[in-house]
Amino acid sequence: MTNNNDDYPLTAEEFQSIYSKVPRLTVEVVVKSENGVLLTLRDIEPFKGQWHIPGGTVYFNEKLTEAVTRIAKKELGIQVTSSKLINYLEYPSHISQSFDSPVGLAFLVEYSGKIELNHEASDAQWFKELPVNIHPEQCVFLRPLL
Repeated sequence: MTNNNDDYPLTAEEFQSIYSKVPRLTVEVVVKSENGVLLTLRDIEPFKGQWHIPGGTVYFNEKLTEAVTRIAKKELGIQVTSSKLINYLEYPSHISQSFDSPVGLAFLVEYSGKIELNHEASDAQWFKELPVNIHPEQCVFLRPLL
């Protein structure tokens, strides 16, 4: 975890200190179309080099829908026009690899704009069938959606 963004409220040290002791609430931005589901190729740890659902930490005092909008804009360059909570994800693989303990609330979103990635991903693609190199818990979560 690095702080490459001036609006992120925690330093890497604060993040590690806090989230090594308590669960981390995240939102997952699920974008689906006739082309499949949109995944990005992580260019940062954890799970660098794997396909995943864009998502991130919910900030203190931030509404969930605000977090979805912020993360979609930050990671994908899109404007969320609607969002709907569809499920949750737990991430035991993070715990087993001593990263943290995230719990993700997945939102299905509609959007406007063109996909433009930030530094956290090197590629974005639509998938009708899930790639082999995908975050393990997200693979299980996405199968029923395809």
